[in-house]
Amino acid sequence: MLGNLSTLDLRLIRVFLAVTDAGGVSAAQAVLNVGQSTISAQLSSLETRLGYRLCERGRGGFRLTPKGERFHDMSRKLLSALDDFGIAARHMDRQLVGSLAIGLIGHTPISQNARIAEAIAAFRTRDEAVRFSISVRPPGDLEERLLNDEIQIAVGYFWHRVPALHYTPLFIERQVAYCGRGHPLFARAGALTAADAAGFEWAWRSYPLPEAQMSTTPDRVTATADNMEAVALLILSGHHLGYLPKHFAAPYVAQGLLAPLNPDRLRYDVTFHMVVARRARGNPIVQAFLEDLARAHQPPDASGAVTESAGPPRA
Repeated sequence: MLGNLSTLDLRLIRVFLAVTDAGGVSAAQAVLNVGQSTISAQLSSLETRLGYRLCERGRGGFRLTPKGERFHDMSRKLLSALDDFGIAARHMDRQLVGSLAIGLIGHTPISQNARIAEAIAAFRTRDEAVRFSISVRPPGDLEERLLNDEIQIAVGYFWHRVPALHYTPLFIERQVAYCGRGHPLFARAGALTAADAAGFEWAWRSYPLPEAQMSTTPDRVTATADNMEAVALLILSGHHLGYLPKHFAAPYVAQGLLAPLNPDRLRYDVTFHMVVARRARGNPIVQAFLEDLARAHQPPDASGAVTESAGPPRA
């Protein structure tokens, strides 16, 4: 059984995490720059030291065991804590020291990405020594990662309102119904009605959208996808109608590949939120970045200056 951690143990744990991130031993070879037999031997060594099997690997594919899943989560927290310790030890004189993990849903409007970048720039002017980690995930994954302390802040749209999480509205995104150039409705697109589109096949998100100010799901949903790129491909095929964020579809519209069915009627809005676990709001690093993010999203006043905001509620 694993006793006091050694440098070797930490190295083996990092190998294990690299394999799980890659989805298997073969895929991890390029990341670790060692052969498959070496990686397998390292995993076996770690399992021997632990006294239980972490994963099933072989012809049947790669799969974590129940204990392997728990060990994976514990290992993530361990290495994150070690990184935070190293940063803190090197920067004892700084006010904000540690790490900050942020999750985004991806394909946020350019103007909003600029505001997130503005918040990061403002945060970097503080008396800080903080290591940023930014990942892109579906909304459900972001909420799960917040609850598991894998990230501290998320920005996106969320169907649920989890009691353990705090949601602050940031901005609204417009979603519009489109058809592809090869679709029968393409030549008439622009002023179509819901009745005009009702008899055609639709592509739909595989996850629910929040606060959708729209009618019910179309009757003929014959394809689903869990991300915007996949929905766009289905619409571009000319066989499906579907909704896309207006900013995301704009380049395709400019090239004549997509056309909005009726941007004034066949559309809906969703609200993006910044989300944080309620227990994390007392973290000074989290609180500081939330303040910078809220300030970056404040509209300018008549003089062009950014309106001061009270920022997110404190714990």
